[in-house]
Amino acid sequence: MDEISQSPDYIWFRSTVPLKRIVVDDDDSKVWSLYDAGPKNIRCPVVLLPPVSGTADIFFQQVLALTGWGCRVIALQYPIYWDLLEFCDGFRKLLDHLQLDKIHLFGASLGGFLAQKFAEYTHKSPRVHSLILCNSFSDTSIFNQTWMANSFWLMPAFMLKKIVLGNFGSGPVDPEIADAIDFMVDRLEGLKQSELASRLTLNCQNSYVEPHKLRDVTVTIIDVFDQSALSQEAKEEMYKLYPDAKRAHLKTGGNFPYLSRSAEVNLHIQIHMRQFHETRYAALDQALVSADEVQPQAPHCNRTGQ
Repeated sequence: MDEISQSPDYIWFRSTVPLKRIVVDDDDSKVWSLYDAGPKNIRCPVVLLPPVSGTADIFFQQVLALTGWGCRVIALQYPIYWDLLEFCDGFRKLLDHLQLDKIHLFGASLGGFLAQKFAEYTHKSPRVHSLILCNSFSDTSIFNQTWMANSFWLMPAFMLKKIVLGNFGSGPVDPEIADAIDFMVDRLEGLKQSELASRLTLNCQNSYVEPHKLRDVTVTIIDVFDQSALSQEAKEEMYKLYPDAKRAHLKTGGNFPYLSRSAEVNLHIQIHMRQFHETRYAALDQALVSADEVQPQAPHCNRTGQ
């Protein structure tokens, strides 16, 4: 069993935050799984979207930290959607079901791409107030697998897992990154063929973000300087797409910094969210925290604002 699954923080999270399952589509097989923690009177929470291999519990460190600061946080796991429009429509229905007006979206890799596409999809009646994009991308063509997008549904689970594991990287890494990889491999093993195939399809379908539709959305980009599945070209494309975005660069962290460098990632989320305090889009209940508690400490990683 991996180290993270046996850690006190993870055990505490699983024992105190219930996993909910919600169906919002006509198809009963499309089930959203989520952890909804923090004050329920907040109508503009932070919503966390996982990568291809992730489940809702990979964000347990963010849920624990943000709820500790008085925020409402929702960590999600997607149903099986084969099309971006279908995903966006289902996600909108979920927000309606949860009675959420607008949200702050944190998306990792595929989760970040889906967050951008949802903001684009709802731009005429905005549902996304801000975006935090972690090791994410804006154009699926960077993976050079768009030609495979329509064949993932035919592939057996072991082949799909091999494709995903190929992006996890190899070579020596520090213990925290190694533990994060072990934890994500364990989550990957728990995904069904259809779950994995549908996510890879969304990840590789020929699509890109239209930035002019996201002009009014506040953006923070979090990425790492060490080895990850994201090429430097893909990172540069994100910087060009969002020239006014705040940038949070982590010296190290690998593909899953929200696990391997959770304190740094949580700090950057807190810094991002601070600008919305005392507005109607605050994700935290001001009555639950003192002014000192919402003051973030200085980060230990390079941060630049353009």
